[in-house]
Amino acid sequence: MRLPEYKKPKRVIGWGEYKGLRKFESIYDLPEEATEVLLKLLTVQGDTEFASIEQHLPWLLNAPTLSDRVSISRIMVDEMRHGWQVIQILKEFGDEGRKIAENLLWTRMGKHKLDAFNIPFNMWEDTLGFTFLIDRVGLYQLLAFEDTSFGPLARAIPTMLMEEEFHINFGYFGIKKLVEEGKKDLAQALINKWFPRGLDMFGHSKSYTIDLAYKYGIKKFKNDELREMYIKDVKELVTPLGLELPNPNKNRRIF
Repeated sequence: MRLPEYKKPKRVIGWGEYKGLRKFESIYDLPEEATEVLLKLLTVQGDTEFASIEQHLPWLLNAPTLSDRVSISRIMVDEMRHGWQVIQILKEFGDEGRKIAENLLWTRMGKHKLDAFNIPFNMWEDTLGFTFLIDRVGLYQLLAFEDTSFGPLARAIPTMLMEEEFHINFGYFGIKKLVEEGKKDLAQALINKWFPRGLDMFGHSKSYTIDLAYKYGIKKFKNDELREMYIKDVKELVTPLGLELPNPNKNRRIF
C-alpha cells in the first residue's frame, strides 16, 4: 500500500449535504441526527483503541526480543493516546458523552463491540497478524474520518493516521520475516485467522448509520468502498510473499 500524504484539515465540509459550509466546531452546531451518529461512531472508535491495549499487554514483558518489547510499548502508547483523544472529544457532548467515556474505560475483553478485539493473543505471532490486518482496518477507518465535518475530530485524525502507519508496518514486516524464516504455514494461518475478522470490522454493506455519516460529512467512504480498498491492499501485499488471500466471503459474521 502506498501510504497517503496527510494534509491539514480544511475549514469547510468537503462532502455530503453540507458540502461547502463551515465545519461544525461545537456540539451546538451539529444537527441532532448528526450528533447521534457521531456519538455512535466515536463509541466504537474509542472501544477499539482501549481494547487493543488490553490484547497487547501480556506481550509487553514477554515479547521475544528487546526490540519487539519496545515496539509493543510504542504501539500501546499510541493506542492509549488515540483513546484519550476520543475521550476528550466525547466529553464535549456533555453528560451523555462523559457516560460513554466512562463506560469505555471499564469495558474489558469479551465485552468489546467488535469480535476482533475480544480475542486474546495466545502466541507472539498473533501480534503480527493483528497489527498487519486489524490495525490496517483501523487505518482505513481513520482515512474515512480524515477532514471530517466535526472540527475537533478532524484536527485529531492526522496524528492518529501517522501513528497507525507504524503499527501496520510492524505487522507486515513481522509476517514477511516469518515467510523468510521458513514459517510460511504459520504466516498463512495468521492471515486466515485475522483477515475475515478484519473484513467484518467494516460493518454492514447497507448501513443507515454510515449513510447518515456521509450525509453530514462525518465519514467520506461507505463500508463496502473501504472493504474493497482493504481487500485490494492486502492482496497486493501477501501475494508477493507467496501467501494466499482467503475467500472474502468465508468465516464472516457481518455482510
